Parts: sequence; C-alpha cells; structure tokens
Amino acid sequence: MKNSLLFIFLFTLGLLSAQDNGTFEKSPIFPECESEPISELKACFNTKINAHIFKTFKVPQIVSDDSYVGKMQVLFEVDKEGQITVLYIDAVYDELKQETKRVFEALPKVTPGTYNGRATYFQYSLAIDIPLVNPADVKTQNEETGVKDIKKIENLNVDVSNEYDAVNDSIVPYTQKEYTSQLNIPFTHNYYAKFDQQMNGLGTNSHTASKPFMYEEVSAYYDFKAEKEALVKGSESWWSKKLWNEHLVTVQGKDYWFTLDPVFDLQLGKDTEADFSTTYNNTRGIFIQGGLGKKLSFSASIYESQGRFAQYFNSYALNLQAEGGEPIVPGRGLSKIFKDDGFDYPVAEAYLSYSPAKFLNVQFGHGKNFIGDGYRSLLQSDATSPYPFLKLNTKFWKIKYTNTWMWLRDVRAEVTEDGAFLSKYMANHYLSWNVTKRLNVGLFESVLWTTSNDRGFDINYLNPIIFYRAIEFSTGQDAGNAILGASAKYKWNNKVNLYGQFILDEFAINDITAGDKSWRNKFGYQLGVKYYNAFKVDNLLLQLEYNRVRPYTYSHNSIVLNYAHNNQPMAHLWGANFSEAIAIGRYHYKRWFADAKFIFGKRGFDFNDGVDNANYGSNIFRSEVDRNANTGITVGQGNTTNVFQADLGGGYIVNPVSNLRLFTNITFRNYNPQAVTATALDTNTVWFTVGVRTDLFNWYNDF
Repeated sequence: MKNSLLFIFLFTLGLLSAQDNGTFEKSPIFPECESEPISELKACFNTKINAHIFKTFKVPQIVSDDSYVGKMQVLFEVDKEGQITVLYIDAVYDELKQETKRVFEALPKVTPGTYNGRATYFQYSLAIDIPLVNPADVKTQNEETGVKDIKKIENLNVDVSNEYDAVNDSIVPYTQKEYTSQLNIPFTHNYYAKFDQQMNGLGTNSHTASKPFMYEEVSAYYDFKAEKEALVKGSESWWSKKLWNEHLVTVQGKDYWFTLDPVFDLQLGKDTEADFSTTYNNTRGIFIQGGLGKKLSFSASIYESQGRFAQYFNSYALNLQAEGGEPIVPGRGLSKIFKDDGFDYPVAEAYLSYSPAKFLNVQFGHGKNFIGDGYRSLLQSDATSPYPFLKLNTKFWKIKYTNTWMWLRDVRAEVTEDGAFLSKYMANHYLSWNVTKRLNVGLFESVLWTTSNDRGFDINYLNPIIFYRAIEFSTGQDAGNAILGASAKYKWNNKVNLYGQFILDEFAINDITAGDKSWRNKFGYQLGVKYYNAFKVDNLLLQLEYNRVRPYTYSHNSIVLNYAHNNQPMAHLWGANFSEAIAIGRYHYKRWFADAKFIFGKRGFDFNDGVDNANYGSNIFRSEVDRNANTGITVGQGNTTNVFQADLGGGYIVNPVSNLRLFTNITFRNYNPQAVTATALDTNTVWFTVGVRTDLFNWYNDF
C-alpha cells in the first residue's frame, strides 16, 4: 500500500512538472539570433532592431536644420507569421514618422514568438533617440531606450484571468479610422461643397449622384486628415483638444474602433410675422460611429428635440398632421404638441455598412438617401423624414449601380386601417456610367406598392436588375406606381460642371403627339451648372439650377400610391405643378463659412373653397380622378402663387471633427397666392436665427 501511494505521488509530481515545463513563452527570434539561449532572445532581438535602425535611419533634413533633440516612441507588433508591423508612432515631425515607417518596412521577417509551442502575437514599444545613438557605444541598454514588452503571456490560468487586461493592453491611440472606412459622410450641401470639385475633376472615375458618399470612396480624391490637421487650434490640454479638434470619446484596438460625440442644435430667433415672441430649437443627442474589422462599420445618432419655428414653418407642420392629429415636423417626423405652440419630436437614425468585396457595399439602416448632383432632386431627395432601407452599391469598371429598398408609411386619416398607419414599399435602381472622362449618364427606375391583397413586401422587386415596369404590368395596372428617370453630367472643364435630370411618371405617345397638353404628360426636368473657385476666388462655389415639374406627376389613381412618406414628398419637396429657379453661393475660409441662396418660383395650388374643389395637380396625395381637366394642362395652373425666398447665413466651425458650428441665418420669404387658402397663405416673412449646431444632415425650410 505504501509503495502504491509513493508511485502515485511520484507520477503526479512528474505530470505536474511536465505540464509546468511545457507551458512557457518564447520571444520572437530575429535572424542571426537562432543560436542564442531562450533567456537571451529578447536582448538579441533588441540589439538587432537598434542596430538596424542606426544603420538604416536617415534623419530628415528639416529635423537636422532645426537641431532637434528628443525622443520618438514606436509601438510595433510581431504577428503569428513573423511580420513586423508599426501600430503607432509618437513624433514631433511628420517626416520622422514617415522615415520610421520606411525603416520598419525594411526589417526582415522573424521567427514568430510562441506560447505553449503555438505562434502568437507580441507587441513592443521602443524609444528612439534623435540624434541617433550607436547601440555599439551603449554597453547596457536601459529600460527606457530598449525594446520593451507591452503584452505578457503567462501560463494558461493566468492568461484566462488576465483576459480583460489583455483587451485594455491592445488599445492604441486613435488614428482617425473613419476617414478610410465604409461609413457615410453625413450629407449636408454645405460640407459636400468642400470636396465637390475634387470629385468632379477631369479624368476622375468618380460617381457623384448617389448620396451620401462613403469616406472610403471620397478619400481617393480628398484628404480628410489634412483638412482637419490644417484647422487644429488651441492648447494641448484635454478640454482644449476635445472642444476644438477631437471627438469627445475615441477607442481603438487592433480590430475595432469607435467614436462618440454629443449632438446639439440650440437656436433662438425672431419671426416678424409670428404672434409669439421668439422661435427656438432645443436638440440634444449623441452621435456614435465605429468599425469592426476592415469590412463592417456602423453609425447611430439619437436626438431629443423641442422647437417652435417661424409661423409658416409651424403651419406647414400642422398641415402635414397624421391621422391622430400628430403634427409632422418637415424632414424629421411625427411629433406632439409642446407647450401649446411648439413641437416635441424625437428622431433616431442608424445603419450598418458592410463591404464583403472591394466592388460591393451593403447598408441596412434607418435614414435618408439622395440621388442627383443638384440642390434638389426629382428622382429621390432627402426632404422627407427617415425611413428603414436596404441599399446595395456595386462599383466596377466605369459603372456604379445603386439598389435601394425602402419601407415607407402613409399616415393620413383617409388611409389608416384600424388605427394603424398604412405601410407601403419602394424600390429604386440607379445606374451611373462614366461614358467619357467628361460625360456621365444615369438611368433611374422606381416602383412603389402597398400591402393590398395581403401582398406585403413583393419578392419580385428584390431582383436587382429587372425592369420594374414589366413587374408592374404583370401584377396589375393599379398594383404599383412605377417612375422612370435619367440624369446627365458634363464636365466642361475643371471649374465648370453642367448637370440635369429628367423624370417620367407616365408616357402615352398619342398624348405627346397630339399637342393638346394632356394631363397624362406627367414629367419634370432639372438643369443646373456649378462653377468652382468662381472668378478665381478659392473655395467659392456658385450654382444655378432650374426645376420644372408638370401637374399630377408623382401622384396616382390610387391615392395610397403617391410618391411620398410620412405625408412628405420623396422627390422635390414642392410636389408637382411648379417651376423654380435657384441661385446658390457657398464660401469657406479656414473655419469660417458663408452661404447664400435665392429661390424664385411659381406654384399652382388647389382652391378647395367649397366651390372649386378640383385637383390642379400640385397635391401629390390627391387622386388624379379629381383633375380639373383632361387637356390644356399647364405648369402653375390653379391657385397660381409666386414664391420668393432668400436665405443668408454664415458662421464659425467650432470643431471640424464633429462639425459643431456657431451660425446665424436670416430668411426672407414672400408667398403671393391668387387666393388665400390653408395651403397657400399670403405671407411676407423675415426670420432671423442664431445658435450652435452639430451639422449632420440637410434640413430644408424652403417648402
């Protein structure tokens, strides 16, 4: 019995000893260090790295000229294949950073380090003296100048218990990852004007109609990092950097990153026509964006808002009200009355962006999209409130093909069923082709359908290449509302671009050739020109645009098949039956910006006065059956209203990374209808506002 116990004790001791001997960490092995004992591998690795740096590193001329004396800190990694990669460099001069990258790229592959016999990652930090110090003259490397482990791997039990710390150890300084990611650049006309010229240079193979753009596609033409670095100001203190130059929160690891910023839109104003003292808006929220790996990005913005606007704006919101009497704040969504004469309107937008291959990007989220090169779009605009969508962007050769599927709602009382808003769906195809280095053409088709006959989301429209007109015909004439369109852009030179759109809602050759101005001639068009660095003034963009849409365009015999969402048009926010001329100027200098916009238009509203209740073609929510006539249809017919609006604004960008800005704006607006109605008020408004805003989306007040 004693012998048996002794045997078990010795066997167990030997097993434990064997496990302990087999559980160890082995540092990466630099070439020429293979013969060194394990205890000396790190010292040899250190010596070889420093010798390579001293032999290869060429101190930039600007550093020598400045007689600079100091240190650089380099964070690098040895991966499981033995490849050495620089993760981060802290240096005073950009030239030192570039030279350090070159020197480390010239390092040979090493034998990777191991843990329990398995290859694993090792991370190190290294201080480099400027001027360089010959390692042969330094008998003993101290802790400060030698290669230092920043990631330790122990035995199995310690590794498991230290997993949380290992995650913390992998966090590195933020390197502005969003500027090369698959994230969308927040779409505002003001900010997009900054890189519009670069995107439209002669010979570029860019596609500029389908918006918002991704950072990844624009970064090939515009250096976002350089833009932000040129605007750096303030001190090195934490609060100064966060206020003027950086995101509030940044986290970056080996395979992930994210940023977080507060969102504000705080403004006060005065409307000369209003019967209340001031206008205001009080928006607070957060904006989060990030990435996981190299292919998946995400973004989310959440807003809580209360506001009271100019009288004409408030009246329009009340006129758009949903079935339950909820007002709809234009461009934002359903709201509730706040303190008798204001609106409380929460909004949330978010999306995932995934690029499984270089030529394909898939996005699924809740937001808005835009198709066109102009200020307005007759195909698809961002004037409405956010909606769920699925979007595919495919880019190859000289082609970019955008497919978008959307889940929309009609919230009017006349189409509500059992207290629930009516769901409807829309699918778009947009094909952009760079025919030459100057000419781009685009083809567009869209179809909108409802859940009639328990149809739900029709799987036929998931086909990304089929013609929607064919499906609409096969499923029944009134089963959907299909629209066709085309666009074109011509680069006259590197300073002047011409662009245009054409939308066709219905086509009947007999009505076209008859020349009697049939109501069935439902179409619209846009013509525009952009002039970059106008009159040799850097960063000055001038734009002229003309839009004209005939009556009854975007409407349908079935009133639920209108081209709209949440009682707001999905294309031009004036609906139909209008002509409009727009002149725009945009200028920026460092952190300062200024915008001017002038709109001259003619619209034709309905009278709805109890005597004349005919549909004159402006209200896309009315059925075409109620039209005023079959022929003799002209733009501006009905309650003809002349429109003039001027917006003059400017301000100062507080933080260019989050696009936080101080601003002021003054709006002059004159509506002169033939007859005053609920939708065509005789107004003469001067609206002045001042505030601070995180500018992440277009918000239109020129409806």
